[in-house]
Amino acid sequence: MNPTMLLLVQLALILGAARACGALLQRFGQPPVIGEMAAGLLLGPIAFGAWLPELHGVLFASSSLPPLSGLANIGVVLFMFIVGVELRAPEGTTAQVRASVLVGLSGIVLPLLLGLAAAPWLFVRFAPQGIGFWPFALFIAAAMSVTAFPVLARILKDRNMTRTPAGRLALGAAVIDDATVWMFLAIVLTLTRGNSHGGIAFTAAGAVVLIAVVFGVLKPVYARVLKPRASDGSYAPTALVWVLIGVLACAAAAEWIGLHAIFGAFLFGICVPRDGRLLEHLAGRIEPLAITLLMPVLFAVAGQATSPGVFVGAGVAGFALVVGVAVTGKLLGCTLGARLSGHDWRDSLSVGSLMNARGLMELVVIKIGLDSGVIGPDLFTLLFGMTLVTTVMASPMVAWLQRGRHTVTANGLGAGNQPH
Repeated sequence: MNPTMLLLVQLALILGAARACGALLQRFGQPPVIGEMAAGLLLGPIAFGAWLPELHGVLFASSSLPPLSGLANIGVVLFMFIVGVELRAPEGTTAQVRASVLVGLSGIVLPLLLGLAAAPWLFVRFAPQGIGFWPFALFIAAAMSVTAFPVLARILKDRNMTRTPAGRLALGAAVIDDATVWMFLAIVLTLTRGNSHGGIAFTAAGAVVLIAVVFGVLKPVYARVLKPRASDGSYAPTALVWVLIGVLACAAAAEWIGLHAIFGAFLFGICVPRDGRLLEHLAGRIEPLAITLLMPVLFAVAGQATSPGVFVGAGVAGFALVVGVAVTGKLLGCTLGARLSGHDWRDSLSVGSLMNARGLMELVVIKIGLDSGVIGPDLFTLLFGMTLVTTVMASPMVAWLQRGRHTVTANGLGAGNQPH
């Protein structure tokens, strides 16, 4: 089988499996992304490789993975750009913004501390050769602190909770959480990857220069470039080209200075003008490629890196530990933050359950850790499993906590008062 044909067969198999698993889990009230992530796990050595080892060896030989990895990396860069474009400061009154900050930070601090507490045990058993304790421990802390803003938003939308007090609080807190975690992760990667040109000082100085260029130069330039060209508010066809140039250039610059490419894409997304029409224009053109095609490829590539024999012995205890730390940190931290902000226990627990969903954001983080050598395949597999467990938990927990409660739809009407 020639390389082109093999790549096409791989893509067809990946998309077919992602679609089938996504549709299956959607029937159980789960976001399709969870099924797509599960499909990536099933296509790896844990399932496909165990059931049909010869066929798996042909279709996903290690020599055939670099092209898939390249597509996956482009998908992650585009996805993080869209995340940056969609990022908005928490809205509402001063009290609502303060509550979002409190919940967001409490949903970081407690998981971070618990992650640091668990790190010594994990380091002895799962750390790769040559990695220092503190880069490893700080990465574990960051991985425990992630919240999946897209999954959270999808659950709220599906349950007509976007404009409820709990929904607004969870959305605002997730913005604070994501922005803080990505900055923290950038620092961790600076410690582990900052030796490609001139050490940590080079990476730190390069990050400062990149931020200055993005917000001091590119932001005003793109504010002019991306102005609507027609009286109806539509954008010129070349707008997307200029955006892609900016995304790829910033991603390449971030990679060159010793950070991961996604940080450049994320920064560029933040600097793009905050305009709903522009977001709709970009999302309508980039998301179908990034989410529908390239994200399933990322899940499949991640699935090939898993270790089929990890769930024995210390691996079972390790899995219980990472799941326990992840769930306890997010659920307890965010629930207490919401309760201290004046919300009742039911809404507070709902916010904690929503913030516990990790989804695609967590998978991106742990894949970065694997590619950077901070974690090895065994711990990556355990964290992949934790990602699925915490994301699957969110929707049924929120449904149970909010049963019988009056919800509000996007048009502001109560769920029981919608027009027929």
